[in-house]
Amino acid sequence: MTPNKEDYLKELYKLGGSERLVSNKQLSQTLKVAPASVSEMLAKLNQEALLTTEPYKGAKLTKDGIEIAVSLLRGHRLWEVFLIRHLGYSWSEAHEDAELLEHVSPSRLTNRLERFLNYPAYCPHGNAIPDQNGQIKEGSLMLLSTLEAGKTALIKKVQEEKELLDYLQIQGIEIGSKVTVLAVDAYEGPYTLAFKDKTIQISHKAACQIYVSANDECL
Repeated sequence: MTPNKEDYLKELYKLGGSERLVSNKQLSQTLKVAPASVSEMLAKLNQEALLTTEPYKGAKLTKDGIEIAVSLLRGHRLWEVFLIRHLGYSWSEAHEDAELLEHVSPSRLTNRLERFLNYPAYCPHGNAIPDQNGQIKEGSLMLLSTLEAGKTALIKKVQEEKELLDYLQIQGIEIGSKVTVLAVDAYEGPYTLAFKDKTIQISHKAACQIYVSANDECL
């Protein structure tokens, strides 16, 4: 199993491929590769019984494909915790190096790493860490972009996109930070947020990559 094949399985899982068909276009955009390359790789993974495909509809992971994808996510997220907690990595640095370490981490290593870290439930970006049985406990969250002006929420998870991670960390925003939406500009304009004792602005695109809790958790 090559790292490239593993990346396809992992991204397919993250796009919902354990439960439904994910289109070739979605994979192409996520992985930033040509559609022809996606079709070629999916055909190979189909032959290895790691996924099934339907013409013009997309691909869905098999049980074996899901197991590989979840194992990769488990290793990735545990390494992110370790790198930030013990080596002083930034959010984006941890994500980049965890992308490499996830491919060379057998279950024996990840299990011991988990024990060393005292069994964290979430990675530093708010993603749930699968347990040793591959189970993931995901909570019900909403996008920051769905909130209206005047609403307050807790930041629970952010997409692992380098520019977003770096910006949020520079602003001092962490998982669990409480923010209030002060204003939302028209035509997908920026969101003005109150955070601690300062006001910041984030783009509509960024607001669509930040997940928050229900308002009642902030009361």
